[in-house]
Amino acid sequence: MRGGRIGVAILGSTGSIGANTLDVLRRHTDRFAVVALTANRNDEVLFQQCLTWEPDFAVMVDPAAAERLQDRLRLAGRPIEVLGGVSGLERVATLPETDYVMAAIVGAAGLLPTLAAAGAGKRVLLANKEALVMAGPLFMATVRQQGAELLPIDSEHNAVFQCLPPGFAVNGLDRAGVRRILLTGSGGPFRLTPLKSLSEVTPAQACAHPNWVMGRKISVDSATMMNKGLEVIEAHWLFDAPPERIQIVVHPQSVIHSMVEYEDGSVLAQLGNPDMRTPIAQALAWPQRMSSGAPSLDFFQLAQLEFQAPDFQRFPCLRLAIAALAAGGTAPTVLNAANEIAVEAFLEGRLRFTDIPAAVEYTLGQVTPRAAEHLNQILEHDAQARRAAGEWVARRTGGGR
Repeated sequence: MRGGRIGVAILGSTGSIGANTLDVLRRHTDRFAVVALTANRNDEVLFQQCLTWEPDFAVMVDPAAAERLQDRLRLAGRPIEVLGGVSGLERVATLPETDYVMAAIVGAAGLLPTLAAAGAGKRVLLANKEALVMAGPLFMATVRQQGAELLPIDSEHNAVFQCLPPGFAVNGLDRAGVRRILLTGSGGPFRLTPLKSLSEVTPAQACAHPNWVMGRKISVDSATMMNKGLEVIEAHWLFDAPPERIQIVVHPQSVIHSMVEYEDGSVLAQLGNPDMRTPIAQALAWPQRMSSGAPSLDFFQLAQLEFQAPDFQRFPCLRLAIAALAAGGTAPTVLNAANEIAVEAFLEGRLRFTDIPAAVEYTLGQVTPRAAEHLNQILEHDAQARRAAGEWVARRTGGGR
C-alpha cells in the first residue's frame, strides 16, 4: 500500500495497454497509486508520464534511455528513482509497496519480470500472454506455490474469466459443469481478402485493425491470427482446459469477447464495446466493479452479429499454434520466438506477410521441443529458435527485400 492506496506497477506503461491502464487509474486516484512506470527505450513518453503520475520508480530497459530519463527528471526537480535493465523491471515488480503488477510488456521480454511478480505473490494483471505461452507449467506452478493472484487482461480470457463460476480455479472444468471455452476473434483486416493478394500486404495494412487499437506487433499477430493461436495456448494454462475443449469462433464485430458453454447447454457470453479499459478495470477492481471510461454498448446500433469457423488455409499460424500446443514442452516457446523474429522482419519490410507462417513452420522443424519445467531450458530454446528463424529470414531475403 502507498498512503493507504493500492500500489500499482505498470510494466510497459508507454504501450497501448499501459496507456489504457493509466486512463482507468486516472478515474480512481483515491483508490490506487502508481508506484512504478516502465518502458523499453521511449524515454520521452515515460518522462511525461512521470511528470503526471510522480511514481516512486521509473525503469528504462535501454541503459542509454535510462540515463537520459534520469538527467531530465533531475533537471525537472522530480525525486524519482530511475532503474535500468531487466533487473530494474524485476525489482519494481517485487517491491513491498507494489500490490498489483500490470504485465503489459509485449513478447518474450515480459517473461522474467512477470514471473518475478508471480514469485513475489502479487496480483498479476496478465496482458503479456507470452509468459504463459513460453513457460506455462513453470508460471502456473509459481502462481500456486507463492499464492499470487492471476487475472487475465486479454479481452478474450478476461471474458471467459467473467463467465466462469466463483471457485472455478479450485473446481476445474468438469466440477464447474463447463463443456467448452469459446474464444472469439475478429479475423483481422484480411478475413475476406483474396488469398492470392495476401503476399502483397504491407505493414500499414496489417496494422490497420478494423475494431481494436493495438501496438504494431500485436496488430500483425491479429492479422495472421497467430494472436488467436497464442490465446488458445494461454487459455489452456489459465483455465486448465484440454485443447479439444477450446474452440475458436470468428466474430467480425468484436462485441462478444468470448463465451463459456456449460453441460446443460447454457452459453454465457461477455459483451461490450471493443475497449481494453473494460478488462483492465475489471481486473483492477475484482471482485468488485468500477467505472472504466468505456462507453455503454448500444444494442440498437448493432445491425447483426456474425459467427464463422476459422479458415486454417487463410490463417496457417492458427494451425501451427495448435500443433505446438499438442507437441508440448518448449514447442510453444519456439513458436513464439520464431513468430517474433518473422513479424519484426515483416514490419521492417524485409519479409512478405505470407512468409511469417513459413518462418515459424521452418523453425518448429529445426528445434526439437523439450520439457518446459525449468527457466534455463525455456530461455535456451527461445534463443535457439530466434537464431534459426533469423537464419531463415536472412536466406529468404538475401539481407533485404
